[in-house]
Amino acid sequence: MENCNVKKAEGKLGVLVVGLGAVSTTFMTGVLMTRKGLAKPVGSMTQYDKIRVGKGKDKKYLHYKDIVPMADLNDIVFGAWDVYPANAYESAINAEVLKEKDINPVKDELLAIKPMTAAFDHNYAKRLDGDNVKKCANRWDMMEQVREDIRKFKAENNCSRIVVLWAASTEIYVPVDENIHGSLAALEAAMKADDKEHIAPSMCYAYAALVEGAPFIMGAPNTTVDIPAMWELAEKTKMPIAGKDFKTGQTLVKSGFAPIIGTRCLGLSGWFSTNILGNRDGLVLDEPANFHTKEVSKLSTLESILVPENQPDLYDNYYHKVRINYYPPRNDNKEGWDNIDIFGWMGYPMQIKINFLCRDSILAAPLCLDLVLLSDLAARAGRWGTQRFLSFFLKSPQHDYTQGEVPVNHLFQQYVMLKNALREMGGYEADEEID
Repeated sequence: MENCNVKKAEGKLGVLVVGLGAVSTTFMTGVLMTRKGLAKPVGSMTQYDKIRVGKGKDKKYLHYKDIVPMADLNDIVFGAWDVYPANAYESAINAEVLKEKDINPVKDELLAIKPMTAAFDHNYAKRLDGDNVKKCANRWDMMEQVREDIRKFKAENNCSRIVVLWAASTEIYVPVDENIHGSLAALEAAMKADDKEHIAPSMCYAYAALVEGAPFIMGAPNTTVDIPAMWELAEKTKMPIAGKDFKTGQTLVKSGFAPIIGTRCLGLSGWFSTNILGNRDGLVLDEPANFHTKEVSKLSTLESILVPENQPDLYDNYYHKVRINYYPPRNDNKEGWDNIDIFGWMGYPMQIKINFLCRDSILAAPLCLDLVLLSDLAARAGRWGTQRFLSFFLKSPQHDYTQGEVPVNHLFQQYVMLKNALREMGGYEADEEID
């Protein structure tokens, strides 16, 4: 860290999570258990990964914390908002992701995490009907109430920094409307005019976080910070934003496996992906308007890895379908099936089948930790706006579509972006090519 000019991670880091459901309680419980030495943060890059810095005789493989100043797990303080009033302990038990024996050692700390009233609009998630919600005069008032929550939490918990993470349900799809979302002035006017159609509750959280000097991470496929108005606000407040949608199961497989087909110059006829899952996420996605938001996010991955224009013989006309089916018996243990129809030499067809029986929250929890710690790092490093180096963790990475930018979805290219950003922040040379 000799040439590193990132501010040190001093004081407490407040992690405010929107949604106190399966993902966030698994995340919180895991961090608290790890702090006590009772669990291991498996799957977390910030806790385990080592990357090379320097070349030749100067080459070293270091943990992230030895390259840049990372916040320590002991300095994290958790808070949350949720439409249901249950505390983090009750929610963790209700989620049925973790066994009681893996929750009880930190029961007291979880009991103390009581959700603040949520900024919520039933029309954005019709399947949720909790009553722990704010009464808001309009969208601007909704945002101001969230700001007040952030300020109060920061003061009461003596935090020097805050990060806000969305780990709540997928909202209904909000198409980008240039007239509303194209500039900060237009967005603010729409919030004050209580334009409920174009201003999602998540936008109120994001706006509030950025204005209060907190990085904002969108862990669902919502349009929230993926609009020019929010990019403008991130620039104005000099705050990092990251999104969107945690890349946990099937899309992780897709972003890692599609490069095999592309690198080996095999052809693709079709890729059919289907999922079954229970839990609150599945319930909300059972609503077609909410599923559409997710579908747009999941479909974008393949098209930027296997590009028809680059290899028309191989990828000219493949069929890509994504399905999610709500199936309550599975709860958080979702199952992803991929049927991949490929062709090889002289056009002869072959098939690949992938069946991933994963645990959604077990895969998402370490992503939450990494995104929070790396967004906090970015803020201390003076990196504001869209954090493209966090694309590795996200299904549908943010990019400037107004300039025709294509997101990087290829897992190993994303990993190079992550490593190069850490090298740069640590005062080393960013020496790997993204190609």
